[in-house]
Amino acid sequence: MDQLQFDDATKVGTHFLHSLFAALQTILQKELAAFLEREQAHARVNDSIRNLTGMCWDKCITSTPGSRFARGEESCLSNCVERFLDTSIFIVTQVQRQQQQLLQAQGDSPLSP
Repeated sequence: MDQLQFDDATKVGTHFLHSLFAALQTILQKELAAFLEREQAHARVNDSIRNLTGMCWDKCITSTPGSRFARGEESCLSNCVERFLDTSIFIVTQVQRQQQQLLQAQGDSPLSP
């Protein structure tokens, strides 16, 4: 009888450990996915900054760089960055608005659950 109780306890313990391991694996996968998403977003921001810097530099810096920008280069850089940021914000806002409209249209659809 003692052996039977031991075997049952071992099965329960083993089942518990497998369940615990599966739950931990799920949590770790979710945390890893969130981490990777944050890192990818960070990389996209860095890529945008690098592209912006290159684009505005090529457009605005017409002379050999020295200790100071040539006349008009500083204001050109500032205007270039401001236009880029304004455009980026406008595009993001438009995309978000379109996504909301699409979600609302799907919610109003007679086929939606």
